[in-house]
Amino acid sequence: MINIRSKREIDLIRNSCRIVVEALDLASELVRPGVSTQVIDDRIDKYILSQGARPAFKGYNGFPASSCISVEDEVVHGIPGNRILRQGDIVSVDVGVECEGFFGDSARTFSVGEISPEKYRLMQVTKESLYDGLSKVQAGVRLSNVSHAIQTKVESANFSVVRDLVGHGIGQKLHEDPQIPNFGAPNSGPRLKAGMVLAIEPMVNMGTHEVKTRADNWTVMTQDGLPSAHFEHTVVVTNDGLEILTVLN
Repeated sequence: MINIRSKREIDLIRNSCRIVVEALDLASELVRPGVSTQVIDDRIDKYILSQGARPAFKGYNGFPASSCISVEDEVVHGIPGNRILRQGDIVSVDVGVECEGFFGDSARTFSVGEISPEKYRLMQVTKESLYDGLSKVQAGVRLSNVSHAIQTKVESANFSVVRDLVGHGIGQKLHEDPQIPNFGAPNSGPRLKAGMVLAIEPMVNMGTHEVKTRADNWTVMTQDGLPSAHFEHTVVVTNDGLEILTVLN
């Protein structure tokens, strides 16, 4: 069942999303050569707690950290630790927050100093694909139109969308219906309705779409060792389009 949220519920989700955005802004200030992923996660954890909220990922199915930090060929679910960021890396930071029983979720990919032109293009195409998908979000539209727009953007740039992982509904749980693939034919799936809250998140690989999971049972990596990028927004469907909740006005 896909939940339709009331104004009060959307306001609570919006507040959780505000904390997510501010935590990611703090992370962006720390992403530089010589910084460990643990330092970034510690800062995120401290900030979320200071807002009277809870890091939604910490303890989720046993995940040990407050954020997912994925470097280079790590697609998602990277566990922060003693890995040191290096000049030329790209790093994806994914943050979830629960406050007053409602969740927000967002991810960004950052460059560590100066990066190669192809990594920069990967980041730009991934972000653009997210916004191409968001441009299709409107009441009455079939959900797969969002997925198809993302896939079209990515593949026209000769990159690939990860198929083993998807976006999702969000609200009183971190992951709710519907699942939102980043690929697929248009004009299928449920029709969007005002009040639906969705976390849309293209994960895009420079090479093959195929992935594998590290022995830690969390970190998803590209099968070919080439870099991956990840951008995510939580949005609410409105009567005249959408509101992006993980962008501060």
